[in-house]
Amino acid sequence: GHVESALAARQRSETQVRQFVADASHELRTPLASIRGYTELIRREGADADLPEEATYALERVHSESVRMTALVEDLLLLARLDAGRELRHEEVDLVGLLVDTVADARAAGPEHDWQLDLAVLEPPADATPEEAEDFLPEPPLVIGDEARLRQVVVNLLANARVHTPAGSHVTTTLTREGDTLIVRIHDDGPGIAPDVRDRLFERFARGDSSRERRTGSTGLGMSIALAIVQSHGGSIDVGSSTAPEDHGTTFSVRLPAAAVEE
Repeated sequence: GHVESALAARQRSETQVRQFVADASHELRTPLASIRGYTELIRREGADADLPEEATYALERVHSESVRMTALVEDLLLLARLDAGRELRHEEVDLVGLLVDTVADARAAGPEHDWQLDLAVLEPPADATPEEAEDFLPEPPLVIGDEARLRQVVVNLLANARVHTPAGSHVTTTLTREGDTLIVRIHDDGPGIAPDVRDRLFERFARGDSSRERRTGSTGLGMSIALAIVQSHGGSIDVGSSTAPEDHGTTFSVRLPAAAVEE
């Protein structure tokens, strides 16, 4: 009885915290929008004004911080919706098109990296005979879900690979199929993730290097959001990483149930 009472109290407490986060985040959207709006108005209408250098710098800082805080609020609201089990959009999503777009965007954002896309799901099996390979017709790599949210997962993982690896690193995105599961793997040959960081990577507000996260504007919610989105689609996400000098790198694997395709 004591255990059941304690668990019930904990559940009520967690529910109250989640509701508070959702309510607070919702209430913050309006004043943040006003702050951004007024700073943009001053920048636009006062472009010809001879403002002191300190004032111009302060205005830019207010604007950039309001943008960063707005992103944090939106992330918190998304997590609150996912925690509450709210339904996402359900439509057919073509993972090939999604990956082509996101890898192209990553290449534009990080031209100093080597970005590769391997659509193995469209190729015949390695053990196929020449006749089977010639007649092979790939099954469309479709999943049922919210395209915008799934795109957000891949964008987060690619951005993570870009930010946490040095220039010249290779990042390979692979799409394969195992039975009724489609697997997106994003592998980089960067320095790897330390074990203590890897163990809490999907925790909310987890940061491997706080100074670097602040410089890049990260809120520490990217991986937890990716996990919540993938789980809401009935999938899973895991990470493997090595920091060994002779074999270092990180691989994120996203597994999603494939949509049934009519003959």
